[in-house]
Amino acid sequence: MEKKGLYAPTYYKDFECIKDKCRHSCCIGWEIDVDGETLKKYSILEGELGEGIRESIACDGTPHFKLVGERCPHLDERGLCKIIISIGEEHLCDICRLHPRFFNVTARGVEVGLGASCEEACRTILSSDEYRDIIEIGKEEAEPVDFDAPALREKVYSVLSERNKPYTERLSEIYEKFSVRPSLLSDREWQKLLSSLEYLDEGNKKLFSSFSSDLAPLKQDLILERALAYFIYRHASSAKSTEEFRTGLTFALFCERLLASSIKAQEKTEDTSAAEIMRVISEEIEYSTLNTDTLLSEIEFALQ
Repeated sequence: MEKKGLYAPTYYKDFECIKDKCRHSCCIGWEIDVDGETLKKYSILEGELGEGIRESIACDGTPHFKLVGERCPHLDERGLCKIIISIGEEHLCDICRLHPRFFNVTARGVEVGLGASCEEACRTILSSDEYRDIIEIGKEEAEPVDFDAPALREKVYSVLSERNKPYTERLSEIYEKFSVRPSLLSDREWQKLLSSLEYLDEGNKKLFSSFSSDLAPLKQDLILERALAYFIYRHASSAKSTEEFRTGLTFALFCERLLASSIKAQEKTEDTSAAEIMRVISEEIEYSTLNTDTLLSEIEFALQ
């Protein structure tokens, strides 16, 4: 395996965990797996701290921290990590050290991005116009990939970023140029599919039931443009073929219309920010392998 470039959107460097100020801590409500290398580190930690960490790990199946209620056992009352405070971030397990980052292997190398289930990552993504500026930030081992999905993605971005045209016109142009569209299923079919998914919060099932592929203009066009760029970067960049790219792009366009529909639905009832709605979509769909696979399977079948 050779060393290739590690790339990220320019805004990636602006992200920083907001720690105890976070309203949706990634240390609450998620099972936290402990990777093998970190487990070895913990096995030789001395003293009361080492003993406490080892006692907090369940080793049935994949090793993981035993939650206290829904909280990581190493989260203190202020919402700070006791492991970081005591012995430093280098002793975190991989999932804690890397969250909310995701990685895609592409023809150019490895691309890293910020996952939108993190509220601060959402704010960073939706605050930046730099989504087309992908810069090299290091090196990473990766197997070579032949299909150049980032080059195809850049063609989509070139249409998406043409702000001399109305946003909905740009979306229509993407639909036509790349033969993709969320309306490959009817709104009723999408709504039925969304209602069949598993939810962390059942209230979000009701929110998602408002899904519409309608391209009626919203005041949030700039937010939607940046969100769509993120969904494309995450879900189409690792494609190994034109067909895979079209599937990823269609999924991205579906997520963008779900965001638009949910923003419109929430405007009628309460003042919920677009960033929070995007975080919810990411948490309920992107971070559920089952939900993502269910939607991708329907998209792949409809595109045939």
